[in-house]
Amino acid sequence: MTVTARRPAGSAGSPYALSHLDVLESEAVHIFREVAGEFERPVILFSGGKDSIVMLHLALKAFAPAPLPFALLHVDTGHNFPEVIAYRDRVVAQHGLRLHVASVQEFIDRGELRERPDGTRNPLQTVPLLDAIRGGRFDAVFGGGRRDEEKARAKERVFSLRDEFGGWDPRRQRPELWQLYNGRHAPGEHVRVFPLSNWTELDVWQYIGREKIEIPEIYFAHERDVFLRNGMWLAPGEWGGPGDDERAERRLVRYRTVGDMSCTGAVESDAATIEQIIAEIAASRLTERGATRADDKLSEAAMEDRKREGYF
Repeated sequence: MTVTARRPAGSAGSPYALSHLDVLESEAVHIFREVAGEFERPVILFSGGKDSIVMLHLALKAFAPAPLPFALLHVDTGHNFPEVIAYRDRVVAQHGLRLHVASVQEFIDRGELRERPDGTRNPLQTVPLLDAIRGGRFDAVFGGGRRDEEKARAKERVFSLRDEFGGWDPRRQRPELWQLYNGRHAPGEHVRVFPLSNWTELDVWQYIGREKIEIPEIYFAHERDVFLRNGMWLAPGEWGGPGDDERAERRLVRYRTVGDMSCTGAVESDAATIEQIIAEIAASRLTERGATRADDKLSEAAMEDRKREGYF
């Protein structure tokens, strides 16, 4: 791994100091290597969103020049943005990776899940995810969650134990002093691992810019048909929009986060470069999920409730 060091300004003769991005990168690389040494069948959740893109980049860097020792897993709602799915498949082919896809649509077709009245499939991802974890016998599952995203995610440790049903109990959190991680788990349990826990949205974008990582065009400003619902610009589609009192219109927007199209809102923006996105995020006072995820607004504890049931 190549680490770029810099000497603090005005400190001639003093030791070199790592930049904050180097520190975050080093921590994430350490986490990936720790999991590789401690678990038998880890897997990386990969959706083609920016956090999972950075997570994959770090994993590849952690083991280069050897091939990535983990497979990828994507829970496909069937309502994903086409640009993101195309990016996912391109990256998998480029690096010769193994990709497992758990399809929400297949569970609906078999009658094991039902469409929700609001049309969103994001909450329906839990059952296919847990089924894929059991079927693949994965004992560690890397996720791109960050503590700055949402208050329930702020409660989680880097190693987050899940019970035999995939559920999360905040009271079973383990201390992680001095970056010592406890992956002990009973048969049937697994551990969710979050290498980006200490990153912020701004850190992610600065790292993408520094490493020149390719991302889907959907993250940059572009004209798109959207309609306004509860203060969010949502994509029209079969999941229920626009309604009778709503109107689709062409707007210059971009996406801060990507997920199920039925509940992921766009933001009005003219940021067409990484540098412009970084400036925009630095000035924002809303988290990306708070500004763009309708499923988090179902209740005050919506995310925590889903995590207790086995969600990401």
